[in-house]
Amino acid sequence: MTDSCVFCRIAQGDIPAVIIAENAGAIAFRDLGPQAPTHVLVVPRLHIESLNALNDAGLAGDLLELARRVAEVEGIARDGYRVVINTGTDGGQSVFHLHLHVLGGRRLAWPPG
Repeated sequence: MTDSCVFCRIAQGDIPAVIIAENAGAIAFRDLGPQAPTHVLVVPRLHIESLNALNDAGLAGDLLELARRVAEVEGIARDGYRVVINTGTDGGQSVFHLHLHVLGGRRLAWPPG
């Protein structure tokens, strides 16, 4: 954990968030600036700066499994949803703690942004 990382502080319970689901390696909570009717963030409990720094296949599986479970809990699994990982500044990453966006609840356009 880094003291200044907002996602580390949420994962540790220091900052309140609406928790949707969690597993041993990750926690899922509502995004404060939703871009779709369902917008949940899935973050590893450990501080990992971005997808480029992820070197643990087990943790990668924990993150994806939790994203799938979020879609089920939120009722968007059947109709469809999107899982997005922004990596680096040009990729749109604004918080440098790896996180997956689970988006759904409406038809999502392509291509994005």
